[in-house]
Amino acid sequence: MVIAERIRQRTDITLRQMIVHINDDWSFCPLDELAISQRAWDHVTSAGINPKLVFAHPALLRKCPRASEYFRGIALLPRKRVTEIAGSVDSWESGARATSVSEEQSIRVALLYNTVISSIIEGSTEWTIENGYRNIIANMGIGLDGTVRNLIGQDAEQLVKSRIKNWLSKEQLIIHRNVEETQFDLPNGYSMHYGSEPDIEFRQTVDGKRVTTATIEIKGGKDAAGALERLGAIQKSFEATPPNCINILVAGIVTKEMADRLNRMGIGKRFLLDDLVQDGEPWVEFLNEVFHYTVRITKTTITMPAA
Repeated sequence: MVIAERIRQRTDITLRQMIVHINDDWSFCPLDELAISQRAWDHVTSAGINPKLVFAHPALLRKCPRASEYFRGIALLPRKRVTEIAGSVDSWESGARATSVSEEQSIRVALLYNTVISSIIEGSTEWTIENGYRNIIANMGIGLDGTVRNLIGQDAEQLVKSRIKNWLSKEQLIIHRNVEETQFDLPNGYSMHYGSEPDIEFRQTVDGKRVTTATIEIKGGKDAAGALERLGAIQKSFEATPPNCINILVAGIVTKEMADRLNRMGIGKRFLLDDLVQDGEPWVEFLNEVFHYTVRITKTTITMPAA
């Protein structure tokens, strides 16, 4: 065990030195586009820690794919879990990858790492870079699937909002956005608003009046015991919407009892968080439901991008 730890520490040091010696000055702003929380950023920068030693930048991952192991270690993420959520990084970390890492892949992985790292930092008032280094060592052979699920659940709202905003930007469907990036003008007279209760609200002019036409409520908690409590908050939010408004739920878990009550409430449009944090058919189905059938800003159905 001691020998294994020493080997792991040497890997940690090697990766750290690789990152330190990359002199490219990449900007991490705006933070939310990289899934970095303001509180975590302030904690790191106020401690005088170089942010590139804590948060994963997509450009750095493209230039040095092996750095994935470093940030994955700080995030306490097993490779299997990264593969399930963001895609395989095995060839990145082994150095065996023959082709370059795409921008889309690097962004997807960086968002996952930064979401979890931000949660870890926010959860400890005394977090230091040494804690991060210890995490890299401790990550070897540790199964943390349940812990990671909870951490991602805590940042579900930020994660889903970031994915939606990034997709709209990529498709050039944002006509205008405010400085805070909480209000977005979309095609066909729609606007999208980020807030709380509901988390996401879509408005359109109908008969000369600006009305709410659709909402998305995000509840990322995964503990079954608290499912009905979250259901109460969901019901309160949706009951406040006007008649004929289409309400969509993104949930960390839907128990049988919760599903029965949602059906009685008439909330049939629901998606699981785990299905939306990675590219795939569920993500495309969600995009179509929101932006083709409900908020009609795409002329044709959205399809899976070519591999």
